[in-house]
Amino acid sequence: MSEETSNKISDIKLSENVNIKESFPVPSFEEWKAQVEKDLKGASFEKKLITKTYEGIDLNPIYTKKDIENLEFINSLPGDKNNVRGNCSSGYHKKTWNVNQEINVADVDEFNRSLTEALNNGQNSINVSLDTATKLGLDADYASTDQVGDCGVSISGIKSLGRALKKVDINSFPIYLDAGFNSIPFLALLNSHLTENKLDSSNLKGAITSDPIHHLCEHGELPINMSFSFDMMKLAVDWSKENAPNLKVIGINTLSYTNSGANSVQELAFAMSTLVYYLNEMIERKIDVNQIINKIQFTFGTSTNYFMEIAKYRAARILITSVAKEYGIDSENIEINIAAETSTFYHTKNDPYVNLLRSTTQTFSAILGGVNNITTSTFDEEIRIPDNFSRRIARNTQTILREESHLDQVIDAAGGSYYIETLTDQLAKEAWQNFKKIENNGGIFEELKTGTIQNSISEVVQQREKDINKRKSVIVGTNMFADINETKLQDRKFNQKAFQEKRAEYLKKYRLNGSEETHNNIMSRLNSIHSNNSIDIIDQMTEAYSDGATLGEITSALTSSHKKNIVIDKLSTRRSSENFEELREKAIQYNLKNDSLPTVFLANMGTVKEFKARAEFAKGFFEVGGFEIIYPNGFTSTDDAVNSAIDSKSSIVVICSTDDKYEETVPEFCKVIKSKNQDIQIILAGYPKDKIEEYKKVGVDDFIFMGADAMKILNSLHVKIGGIK
Repeated sequence: MSEETSNKISDIKLSENVNIKESFPVPSFEEWKAQVEKDLKGASFEKKLITKTYEGIDLNPIYTKKDIENLEFINSLPGDKNNVRGNCSSGYHKKTWNVNQEINVADVDEFNRSLTEALNNGQNSINVSLDTATKLGLDADYASTDQVGDCGVSISGIKSLGRALKKVDINSFPIYLDAGFNSIPFLALLNSHLTENKLDSSNLKGAITSDPIHHLCEHGELPINMSFSFDMMKLAVDWSKENAPNLKVIGINTLSYTNSGANSVQELAFAMSTLVYYLNEMIERKIDVNQIINKIQFTFGTSTNYFMEIAKYRAARILITSVAKEYGIDSENIEINIAAETSTFYHTKNDPYVNLLRSTTQTFSAILGGVNNITTSTFDEEIRIPDNFSRRIARNTQTILREESHLDQVIDAAGGSYYIETLTDQLAKEAWQNFKKIENNGGIFEELKTGTIQNSISEVVQQREKDINKRKSVIVGTNMFADINETKLQDRKFNQKAFQEKRAEYLKKYRLNGSEETHNNIMSRLNSIHSNNSIDIIDQMTEAYSDGATLGEITSALTSSHKKNIVIDKLSTRRSSENFEELREKAIQYNLKNDSLPTVFLANMGTVKEFKARAEFAKGFFEVGGFEIIYPNGFTSTDDAVNSAIDSKSSIVVICSTDDKYEETVPEFCKVIKSKNQDIQIILAGYPKDKIEEYKKVGVDDFIFMGADAMKILNSLHVKIGGIK
């Protein structure tokens, strides 16, 4: 800027009477919409700018103060009785959320080492993930191989639990453990550990829960009758009231729904129906409803839909409070505890480091939603057993969001957002209607038995798959922006058979260790457990564990007369990227068979300006299917393009140029190349509507364009070139 210009600017003075509001009037929503419709040039405002979510909610392009004027909770404060803004008036400022990372290792000694390291490096809670055998109450030598060490630590008695928690002060950290459909055997085992180490159970915090509905959804069966499962839930509540008042013992976990593809409305509705089911069963067993509600730990899966997830956790608190109100529970006495776990439905095996970004946004939204505990999935858990490095990265995701982003310093960061406040209200109302429908049909258990829940989730998954297949929903690194040359992560082999044999040998020696008198004491206590229905059985179990009884023996004695195999259609846990991952696997198998990846030749016609846009689109389109791209500089002659395509030995040729250029090149190109090799698949990049039939007649086999079904086209081409069906 010249000195002369600078002097002129400095001479300009604003009038003392300037009124910014009058000079720059704020347009009304109607004025804004009128301008937008003008800019759309006749296109539908609703179709172009309103987004329909999988929850059936219409997302507007803009929200205003008017949208939140009549919301019931809008003037509430954090800590108020409706709970929408969280339980605490200071948010996370005084008490941050619990970093609740899973350690999915089978061996108790390795688990202890990993847990100790985690607690020394940012984790502030103990998360004990049990393997399937332990949750079922089976000792490792009586379980099938695939159940031992499959998804967590294998524990069978007082010694193995002691090794798992060696030098860990469980009175200093909250402990979280999903015990499956019956928590009593593990509660007694933990009580035995406390007794042996002279620790006070009244200091226990966290949640050791049973959740028979979650177990049923996850496994498709329940090995005991539901009534007995609730009898055990009642015992857990009674015992915890007297011995561990700060411990939650009832779980309501929706992760199996989220990991099956359910939308947020469904997840909330299923949780509320489960809440009503459990409340009714406990009330029937003469437990005060005010005591039950604060013994429940809610766990929700977290998706990658950032704003929807923030609203979901806020809506959850509204709904829980609403259900409690229906039971006459004073909302001021409710302390809602919600855990969040990042859902693996959205994680990928291809380009797995993108999972770091996904889990970060998932964790971020859970924090802004005001949850109490967060489990962040490791980036590689869908590929291999996570190690200390991947667990550290997952744990540090939360540390960075707290220590560097300072999310613990802002109270209800989403509060006041026209969009999120409106979305919270819409989610709560939609979920409430869905919940009432489930209740009118008999409740969550009946709806699972008839398959209604499963079918409703399947309908949502089909919608999701349709959008993913057409790449309307983008999975970075999988159905868009794929790297076909990526180096796959190396698997970490875990020999389950060898591990089970090791555990079986240990248990055999463990059972033989001790005198005949000790064995007789164990058998006597097991017999008394069988015939006892009071909380005294937990003390009897505690002593039996101390004498050397195993978890399997205790569980068998407790449940032997209550066996009933309840079976439903298991929820189909899956990941959204699986279909495209299968395409990439087909390319890998093709490579093993032919010593090269399947190739696609781009017949780039004309100048760079003419072909580049569609050539780049075609390159990205075929790379997600695992195809290697041959990308020439461009051709001015049809004969040169055909000869190069034939010389490439590629079975797939894509013509890339402009619609105008196609009129002069496509007929001749197809005629010549088909005369030389009838089996070559000719694809046209673009979709010139008025020329489709004409181009098909001259030899074009298919068309690729924005909105095309990429899965259908790519899968068909794999089959046609001799790949795996």
